[in-house]
Amino acid sequence: MPPPPPYCYPYPRPAVTVDLVVFSTGGSGVRVLLIRRGKDPFAGRWAIPGGFLEMDEPVEAGARRELQEETGLDLPGPVAFLGLFADPDRDPRGRTISLAHVAILRAPAPKVAGDDDASEADWIDPRQPLDLAFDHGKILTAALEWLDRQPDGVGST
Repeated sequence: MPPPPPYCYPYPRPAVTVDLVVFSTGGSGVRVLLIRRGKDPFAGRWAIPGGFLEMDEPVEAGARRELQEETGLDLPGPVAFLGLFADPDRDPRGRTISLAHVAILRAPAPKVAGDDDASEADWIDPRQPLDLAFDHGKILTAALEWLDRQPDGVGST
């Protein structure tokens, strides 16, 4: 019989994901970078770029990696930690805890394209009604509140 894989414990464990909300400000107002999910769960719905954290990577590096994989955007500037999102039913695949981050880019927004498990990526008006996947509506609301608290009226529309 082969040895058990590493990290086998007799207790259930949640998965950890990282999400990165990226705003573009100026020009035509505030826009948020969203991806259209190419796979279930929530195939076809808009979502914040993100995914599962690898076992050996720092949290912020994982968020930047997922952003680059799904949108092609290699984020040059600083990233802020937004918060922890951990409702037990936030992901139909099982217990998942997300460590969400946020960043601001000045307009013009760079070109993006869906890749990896994203069928599309685009800059969307975040204040319009959006039916986002998972609990990404809650994450976007928290990110917009964070944006409105930034100096120099960055978040004002």
